[in-house]
Amino acid sequence: MQLRLVRHATLELDIDGTRFLVDPMLDPEGARPPIQNTPTDDRNPTAPLPSVDLDAVDAVVVTHLHEDHLDDTARDRIDGVPVFCQPEDADDLEASFDDVRPVSGLVEFEDVSIAATPARHGTGDLAEQMGPVTGFLFEGTETTYVAGDTVWYGPVGDVLTQHEPDTVVVNTGEAQFVEGDPITMSRAGVASVADITDGEVVAVHMESINHCLCTREDLREHLDDEGVENVTIPADGERV
Repeated sequence: MQLRLVRHATLELDIDGTRFLVDPMLDPEGARPPIQNTPTDDRNPTAPLPSVDLDAVDAVVVTHLHEDHLDDTARDRIDGVPVFCQPEDADDLEASFDDVRPVSGLVEFEDVSIAATPARHGTGDLAEQMGPVTGFLFEGTETTYVAGDTVWYGPVGDVLTQHEPDTVVVNTGEAQFVEGDPITMSRAGVASVADITDGEVVAVHMESINHCLCTREDLREHLDDEGVENVTIPADGERV
């Protein structure tokens, strides 16, 4: 398996000869207004878009419908490939894509098995307000777990212990509103993931959207302080 972070949560996953594009946010830098009720007011995305070869994509995976995971540019530019999603999002996606494939159990695509995994986009009432989200498990020669927009909680640990993925992708950045706790994985949450898994943890979802307050440097400093070594923090456009 090869993984390339495009930007934010947008990934290219090359698994046994099949390329998946996960959570395509393809807008140019500064194309959208800032997310409101947050500590900063920078326009989104806050980082430029590295090159993306859409002709090389075999399938798209959308973890949920928030605009930082599927934007209008992606809806306009992506065509002719299957789009895997959580069942709650299928009707919306069918307005933009011809081949939408909801994942509720286990599905097969090419030589890869795809399964949905639990996720929780925040805590308490805020998690309910953020709406349904999911993660995805990709099983080929190796197993890759894309946790999606989730905080650290029991079911994430269950996926790690039951499936023993070789690679775990966590959406960090501590996305946060003016009030309430982070709605994505915290620094401590990343350390918890790394403590449970023997696989390589890849931390993404930073420095691209105005309410993601934890930077790559912040995360690395925390992990170093905790003695955590099995976490990679790629730059935008970097292949790991």
